[in-house]
Amino acid sequence: MTKPDDLFLLGQTLKEADGLIVTAGAGMGVDSGLPDFRGPEGFWNSYPALGRAGIRFEEIANPRSFDRDPVLAWGFYGHRLALYRHTRPHEGFGLLYGLSGRYPRGAFVFTSNVDGQFELAGFPADRIVECHGSIHVLQCLENCRNALWNASDIEPAVEAGSGRLLSPLPRCPHCGGLARPNILMFGDFGWNDSRTRDQEHRFRAWRRTVSRPVVIEIGAGTAIPTVRLFGEAQQAPLVRINPRDWRTIRPGDFSLPLGALDGIRLLLRAVGEASS
Repeated sequence: MTKPDDLFLLGQTLKEADGLIVTAGAGMGVDSGLPDFRGPEGFWNSYPALGRAGIRFEEIANPRSFDRDPVLAWGFYGHRLALYRHTRPHEGFGLLYGLSGRYPRGAFVFTSNVDGQFELAGFPADRIVECHGSIHVLQCLENCRNALWNASDIEPAVEAGSGRLLSPLPRCPHCGGLARPNILMFGDFGWNDSRTRDQEHRFRAWRRTVSRPVVIEIGAGTAIPTVRLFGEAQQAPLVRINPRDWRTIRPGDFSLPLGALDGIRLLLRAVGEASS
């Protein structure tokens, strides 16, 4: 989007809303230095030990991997947990949070990311839906008591060369069995979705209070279109920020072929243009 008229119209659309719905996929974290696992080569670049073994993302991010090789499975998730704990959200998160303050009903986030970056950036926990769960929450692999607990007590140590966990395997505090992240994995019939269902219930209650929402979709892909479909289902003006899959179909929506940070900066510029 480069035409001044288009930028002004985007700004007007953002200004006229009374609530902001942020929908975000893996592309939201790229400017923070987080991998988006785009294709097997991208995944293996981030996890060369798994690449050498020919293990694809769909195979390790799978509950069966905890049965086959729990030390390797927790090596993968332990590394990700440490990475997300020590990654600082990029500037765009703060800009987006600041923009949300313009709206009478504030903002609600719907994200497929399990990294907890929105909450770390200041978005209230009760205004976030993590539709695929969170790596910062654990559950029993067997879901023995339908219980969830915080992962803050585990400090995973991972051997870089092999990608295997060096520290003790996390255990369920109730049955002593193996614990796993509370993340929806591939082929996952054991995911405890109670936390996410509570988040979705809060979103629906908030959504009923918003009459003129606008959806800002950031870095959401098409391979698993959960985030895209959710945003489109809101029947509200939508701004799609994506450097690759940026096209929209519906009249009145906006396409920004940009990365997350540049796209969010342009949103602020558009609001400024419309206000002048």
